[in-house]
Amino acid sequence: MKRREFIALAGAAMAWPVAAFAQDSAKAYRIFWVSIQSQPDPFLDGFREGLRARGYIEGKNLALELHFGNPHALREVVAELRRGNIDLAVSSGPATRALTEVKDVPVLFALSGDPVALGLVNSLGQPGGNFTGSTFLSLELAGKRVELLKEVVPTLRRLAVFSNSNHPGEQSEWRATGEAATKLGIEPIYVPFAGPNELDSGLAAAGEARADALLVLPDVLTMVHRNKIAQFATAHRLPSMFGWSEYCEAGGLMSYGANQRATYFWLATYADRILRGEKPANLPVMQPTKFELVVNLRTAEQLGIDLDKSSILFRANRVIE
Repeated sequence: MKRREFIALAGAAMAWPVAAFAQDSAKAYRIFWVSIQSQPDPFLDGFREGLRARGYIEGKNLALELHFGNPHALREVVAELRRGNIDLAVSSGPATRALTEVKDVPVLFALSGDPVALGLVNSLGQPGGNFTGSTFLSLELAGKRVELLKEVVPTLRRLAVFSNSNHPGEQSEWRATGEAATKLGIEPIYVPFAGPNELDSGLAAAGEARADALLVLPDVLTMVHRNKIAQFATAHRLPSMFGWSEYCEAGGLMSYGANQRATYFWLATYADRILRGEKPANLPVMQPTKFELVVNLRTAEQLGIDLDKSSILFRANRVIE
């Protein structure tokens, strides 16, 4: 069920002229934050930091109302968006699906999947509607993750690819991963599951795949269950590769991808621009250009992997010890 919290924030970015700040400060903005995550929500923390960096101060002229719940429960939020004086909605991951019927309120999103495939925007460069934001989907990263895993596990021959088949853009990412594995002489084993009800059976199938390692395609569902998945990989002696650092913090071996917290920090820039009158239709969907390699040294030791035999530790942006 949804959970609300009203937070006052000041209403203008520091980079704007003082006159503009004074003019905007007379308006009381209202933002909905919509997520299937529960608190503490690291994405929300990043967004708040971004707002503060642009001159927004809690306790002033903008209310941030938090709604947490599953996509079905969040339908109530859609009804409220249609009724109320809402200036902006910000959605995280699968919660965006619940907002697809919203047409009259600007919506910012950060997705691990393809917003075009989901029908949110016409194209990344020209969204054309009331949705815009950021997507983490990158087919180039899919191949790079396989290469990094092969470097750490030179004997890798069979790779289980664990994937939520309900994730928009999932098939493209699976194909890119499979092609990269094949080029390296690795047999890719597709282990799909469809939504949270099939997560456990999907893990069971991964355990029966006789794989040498596990690669998890990143999406919010596997992110929510990252502790379970990381523990499964370690228990089955499977070196694991993920898309975001939070998986490594939960015990995964490695991750390579964008920093999600930094992306939500950046998303506050678009929030500020929309509140000042710009249209989401004209704001291109952004894709991160900086990526981080994170390695969990403790997990490597548990699996008996000697990382000193490769250059991974020297190239890692962060090592969890």
